Amino acid sequence: MIESLLVANRGEIARRIIRTAKRLGIRAIAVYSEADADLPFVAEADEAVLIGPPNPALSYRNTEAILAAAKSTGAQAIHPGYGFLSENAEFARTVEASGLIWVGPDADAITAMGDKINARNLMAAAGVPVAPGTTDPAADLDAAVSAAAEIGYPVMVKAAAGGGGMGMGVAVDEAALRTEYDKVRAFAERMFGDGSVLIERYFPRVRHVEVQILGLADGRVVALGERECSVQRRNQKLVEESPSPAVSPELRSRLLAAAVRAGEAVDYRNAGTVECLFDPTTEDFFFLEMNTRLQVEHPVTEYVYGIDLVEEQLRVASGLAPTFDPDALTPGGHAMEMRINAEDPKRFLPGPGVIRTWVEPTGEGLRVDSGYTEGNTVTPFYDSLLAKLIITGATRAEVLDRARDAVAAFQIEGPKNNVPFFAELLENEEFRSGAYDTGIVSRMR
Repeated sequence: MIESLLVANRGEIARRIIRTAKRLGIRAIAVYSEADADLPFVAEADEAVLIGPPNPALSYRNTEAILAAAKSTGAQAIHPGYGFLSENAEFARTVEASGLIWVGPDADAITAMGDKINARNLMAAAGVPVAPGTTDPAADLDAAVSAAAEIGYPVMVKAAAGGGGMGMGVAVDEAALRTEYDKVRAFAERMFGDGSVLIERYFPRVRHVEVQILGLADGRVVALGERECSVQRRNQKLVEESPSPAVSPELRSRLLAAAVRAGEAVDYRNAGTVECLFDPTTEDFFFLEMNTRLQVEHPVTEYVYGIDLVEEQLRVASGLAPTFDPDALTPGGHAMEMRINAEDPKRFLPGPGVIRTWVEPTGEGLRVDSGYTEGNTVTPFYDSLLAKLIITGATRAEVLDRARDAVAAFQIEGPKNNVPFFAELLENEEFRSGAYDTGIVSRMR
């Protein structure tokens, strides 16, 4: 097993990785920016290294500073968490070229799945269903208009190099497409350094369902169930649950088999997620993208399958067998995660500030993965995620009841936060019934 681990991330995910590392007797090393010096993950690490100013480009995305920290502390491996450099193939290659262990899929898999068009084509060749769309980037606006006419409106305009719900727009007609194409291309060039755009059929009433996969050290790829991720704002998730209340046993079998084929197509190792769009009226599903990293919502899978996904990541990276029997995976119970963000609960606009009060709910079936505590300052430099409230139980009904009490008990004063939104959601009959789709938040607003 790896003996020392540098966590190239911050906030709740750094704290969560550090917790597993220390449980396994692995020396945990944190890196932090000047803005994060007082956050809990810095104090909880065995060692912490300041790597730069608040600007992520000069700290958490600064490859040289992170590698220098690894060298100075004698780190044996690097875990990137999610976001920042987690899906940067060049960083993964540089880590391994430096003689360090990369806790994640290899650079070739990251590269193959990082480009949306290449990923679509790979998945189609592997027999994974894909939505109607372009097989090459739309070279210009005229090409996009022609593609949309062939696919049929409405269409989704997507940044080929995008991810995390960023770089997307919906066009219901040609006029809207002309606006969205220029907008998405400019955003993609600015954010990803790649202005390539693809056009896909847009499905207005669908669910967003994903499958957790794990590529094992022996070469096998296993699927650890599905997660429902349809509660979203601006194409970004707010609530995830497992199992999905919309997935039948027959559909689950098809979903998991397709996800395994997706992983096998790129010789996948370590943790990854195959994201799909699912039409509940036809039970058809389509490949959306593959995230070549640990997901924010991984805790719901951990509960349902009784494993620690970070530990499994470390075991794969160390060349070790998993803690579970891949041939006897048995899910049980229900789990739900709510992303507690520093944002207005109505318009979902970021709201940084000093946390004057922070009281986490406690009790049976509750877990809080938090990145902050009372007295910390939420700055405008990073993602608005404050914590993840994970609720577990034997049934979805039990989880919903526990969630209502937990949300009522979660006290945050200072920065704006979306806890009131979850209180509203838990009273929403569409959500409580389980028969919701990706438009539920917009219908609530």
